Amino acid sequence: MRKQLLAILAACVLGLGALCACSGQAASSAASGSAASQAAASSQAAKIRVVCATFPAYDWVMQVLGDHAESCDVVYLLGNGVDVHSYQPSVEDIAKIADADLFVYVGGESDKWADDAVKAAGNSGLHTVNMLQSMGDAALEEEVVEGMQADEAHDHDHASGAAADADHDHGSGEAREYDEHVWLSLQNAQVLVDAIAVELGEIDSANADAYRDNAQAYKAQLAELDKRFAAAAKAAGKDTLVFADRFPFLYLVHDYDLKYFAAFEGCSAETEASFETVAFLAKKVDDLGLSSVLVIEGSDHRIADTVVQNTQAKNQQVLVMDSLQSVSDADVAAGKTYLGAMQDNLAVLETALA
Repeated sequence: MRKQLLAILAACVLGLGALCACSGQAASSAASGSAASQAAASSQAAKIRVVCATFPAYDWVMQVLGDHAESCDVVYLLGNGVDVHSYQPSVEDIAKIADADLFVYVGGESDKWADDAVKAAGNSGLHTVNMLQSMGDAALEEEVVEGMQADEAHDHDHASGAAADADHDHGSGEAREYDEHVWLSLQNAQVLVDAIAVELGEIDSANADAYRDNAQAYKAQLAELDKRFAAAAKAAGKDTLVFADRFPFLYLVHDYDLKYFAAFEGCSAETEASFETVAFLAKKVDDLGLSSVLVIEGSDHRIADTVVQNTQAKNQQVLVMDSLQSVSDADVAAGKTYLGAMQDNLAVLETALA
């Protein structure tokens, strides 16, 4: 037993000796590692951290940052391609918002979680751009037009046109429900880009002039495309669109005085159109002499194909307009931009209204 104890003690002494021999190097390595970690942490802390809840917001932020984007950490929450209406934030997403300098989100029914995240962040330095709030009186209330299949998930009644203007609160003091798809207006986009530039300038005053100049240059591109949309709508042979799908383009048709009929509202969770809805849309296509039926990206075209088969000619094209609601990181890496998507939408619109 004694021999065993001595052996153990010897081993401990040898181990201690080895530890002492290495202590100088270990201390040096630890100090070096600590310094490197502190430098990395300091560099990370110096970065402006921006979190975006939609692709348009992400792209606008990158445009406003310009050359300064490399010194910022910009996070796009929906990079896995999930639809904005289906997104549910993870614990990690909420943590990113809590640590951010700027959070840009829609502010509609689909992301009520965002307001809760901002309140729970406990970050007094957190700046926000709530898109709907930024639009002020230019925000449009949701509406149900003739023939539209109301979403059973909504427990309120909608009015449209003059009725909506006369009865915003539905006579019962209910909160108004606004259409969330504010980014699908090039005119709105200019307002929102300005709002982002202002917040970035407040966060990073040293580069505020650069952010403002970048915003102005980008807004000029948006304004030019807006003019092209207006000219196309004015020169078109038709003034009405038929969507055999959800309809998130209320702001776009409002900008250019266009009319529309659709199967569902923009935020609807419905996927099955009733016989009455299909028959109504098919008749509208016939009555208006339209050569196309529209859907949004990601549609399986089932409703559109059924509408076409119920028209007299049965030869209408099914065209796709991009609502930018489910853009993935892969799309971004491939070069997708807000401006490019809206240019593509213009080409589709010109065909649909021909």
